Amino acid sequence: MRYKSINFSKFSSLKIGKTIDVLLIENCEFPHAEHYLIGSCNNILVGEQVPPLMMLSKKYDYITVAGNTLKIGAATPSGKIASFCKKNNIANFEFISHLPGTLGGLVKMNAGLKEYEIFNNLLFISTCAVSDSEEILLGCQGDLQKECIAFGYRYTNINTPVLEATFELSYGYDKEKLEMFKKMRSNQPSTPSAGSCFKNPKGDYAGRLIEAVGMKGLRVGGMEFSTVHANFLVNHGEGNFNDAIFLIQEVQKRVYEQFGIWLENEIIVLDERYMGKDSPLLKSE
Repeated sequence: MRYKSINFSKFSSLKIGKTIDVLLIENCEFPHAEHYLIGSCNNILVGEQVPPLMMLSKKYDYITVAGNTLKIGAATPSGKIASFCKKNNIANFEFISHLPGTLGGLVKMNAGLKEYEIFNNLLFISTCAVSDSEEILLGCQGDLQKECIAFGYRYTNINTPVLEATFELSYGYDKEKLEMFKKMRSNQPSTPSAGSCFKNPKGDYAGRLIEAVGMKGLRVGGMEFSTVHANFLVNHGEGNFNDAIFLIQEVQKRVYEQFGIWLENEIIVLDERYMGKDSPLLKSE
């Protein structure tokens, strides 16, 4: 087995974390139950008690056109996908240019902008094993068809590494959509962050709730809920894990006390103290 040494204070989008040896997946022989799968760390807060980590090797960084389908390796960066689709006049992936990360992570969380989501044009995924989740339909074997996966807003029940995703292929790259997505992202801060900190609760917006409880612009150490967009937890350069956790929990506490709404994390916290099913960061209504 091969490992890659990664300094997460430079690698992760939040610029927090120590240097860790990460197992590289080059086939499906790996200790899945013991290791947590990461991608390019664009929505991850790396803690101090980190579980063993693994990631896909560059073997899974590719894009191919096969008949009327588009096949993309799960380690392929979103920027590479966006460039390929623009160059080859491929439609329905314009929003990808504004979603940082690798394809595997985007599929795992059904990433998107508004109603434009990865799963809209997905046909099936190739994985190391069929998920044993109760939500996976009986009879779904091998490659997982879209209809065999439970998915929704920023959610799927995929619990095994995604190696490749196959999409329906359509032509007609839309520059107007690209401009629309650019405007949708124009209110986001450029300071290092992990994207949206919390998922939007049904019928409301996390940013509005954070601002309503007085947390927009609140700073502890180098961490702050951005003055540009309240739902972005940003690092001004000297931020650390403990400051970030304090702010996350304080927002959840204040919003729950004032509105009776528990904000669910969109950021993934990689610290064994906060990863259990009873973790206060993972509570849901």
